[in-house]
Amino acid sequence: MSHVVAHPTACLSKQQSLLKVTAGRRARTCTALRDPVRSRERTSIARRNPICLMSAEDRVDGAQQRTLQERVQQLCRTAAIFSTAAAVATGSVLPSMLPPSYAITEENLIYLEAWRAVDKAYVDKTFNGQSWFRVKEKTLKTVSMDDRDETYDAIRAMLASLNDPFTRFLEPSKYASLVGGTAGSVTGVGVEVGFEDNGKGKTQMVVVAPAAGGPAEMAGILPGDRLVAIDGVQTDTMGLYDAATALQGPENSKVVVTTRHAADKQPKDYPMVRQSIDIVPVSTTMCPAPGGGGTSKVGMIKLSTYNSNSAGAMRRAIRELREQGAEAFVLDIRNNGGGLFPAGVEISKMFYDKGTIVFIADNDGIRDVYEADNSAIAKKEPLLLVVNRGTASASEVMAGALSDNRRATIVGEKTFGKGLIQTIIPLSDGSAVVVTVARYQTPNGVDINKIGISPDWVVDPATLPGDKEGLCDSVLSLKQAPKLFGDTLKPAV
Repeated sequence: MSHVVAHPTACLSKQQSLLKVTAGRRARTCTALRDPVRSRERTSIARRNPICLMSAEDRVDGAQQRTLQERVQQLCRTAAIFSTAAAVATGSVLPSMLPPSYAITEENLIYLEAWRAVDKAYVDKTFNGQSWFRVKEKTLKTVSMDDRDETYDAIRAMLASLNDPFTRFLEPSKYASLVGGTAGSVTGVGVEVGFEDNGKGKTQMVVVAPAAGGPAEMAGILPGDRLVAIDGVQTDTMGLYDAATALQGPENSKVVVTTRHAADKQPKDYPMVRQSIDIVPVSTTMCPAPGGGGTSKVGMIKLSTYNSNSAGAMRRAIRELREQGAEAFVLDIRNNGGGLFPAGVEISKMFYDKGTIVFIADNDGIRDVYEADNSAIAKKEPLLLVVNRGTASASEVMAGALSDNRRATIVGEKTFGKGLIQTIIPLSDGSAVVVTVARYQTPNGVDINKIGISPDWVVDPATLPGDKEGLCDSVLSLKQAPKLFGDTLKPAV
């Protein structure tokens, strides 16, 4: 396939003849437009000749001629840009053959990849009330992209114009780190961070959840703590991945994390030593019977994250607990800040056969729905779901699904309220853009974002121990427990 590149000089050289022809033709055409005898032709003529609508006169005066000339110039420039882009994209012409003003460089193409990713996928089609096309055009015309750093800066500036802290750019190293983090291990302090509204129209960085057994949890950092600084650098100037990069580092290296508890007026420094944290998605135990006297028939499952191993580990956990005599389950998703959305959907399917799991919505309404598919492996056993403020994202999807379908009773405190869906779109140079593509809605149509999931049994999180055995004792001793669990609370014979 060949492409002809429209050179702007050649195009503009024909303007005078075009204007002369247009002036005479317009007089005849516009007269026809107003001829009552030819009224049926009006609509088609007007569509073909919008310049007829510029004036009631049948001549092109000086002002109109200048207007028309400007339009022709703009069309010529547009033709040159789009023909050039098409030729470069298909390899029909080398960038070195193009006029300097319209050459598309390798750096421009990286920028355009990122622009197209947002253009196609972003949840808000008003793009924060701006013309997304004009953002691209202005950047290409006015912003220097002579090297990769400048290109990355241009992409960051473009994404920042959306005023969405979750839509962000990842350099190749950060993208590789993120992929590794969802695969099973990370070296750092073991804390997930996010943004929440500070009540004054701005966002602030907070702790979503500390990893079980990690340095942050051992130091006393709690879900919902305001993350003030990392090694003395204020987080107000950081994005999420800047913070994640600062928190991670070589094993046994030191870092000082400054946070403020919700009840405290002053922040506090927490010196920590980074550790390699193996992300074990699922762990289990059989709960002791309340009051002692042996083991109950209630199996405890701790689900820490949703990664590529979570669904398989959950299936094994259910099977192994049944083999130990479990006839009911407590599922602990406290401080589980989410992870891979598909894993959350797969685990939800394990507990009921029919019904909606989650709706996916954007500004135009619901665009997709995930349903249970008759693949449940634990659809009858009594189920208690334990949540807290560190329960977020994919965990909230599962909590909403189990609650709205009356499959589980939820105990604890209201969840975090992170109901936005991001997708990661890799770029050709190894970098990536993370784009907010939709919002979660529960089966009952509740928008999770900034609202969260409310528990059926509200329990002070301070009364629910972190260890599995202690949690078993606490939740099975609640006054509502006998009604839910029945005879499964009795010691197994």
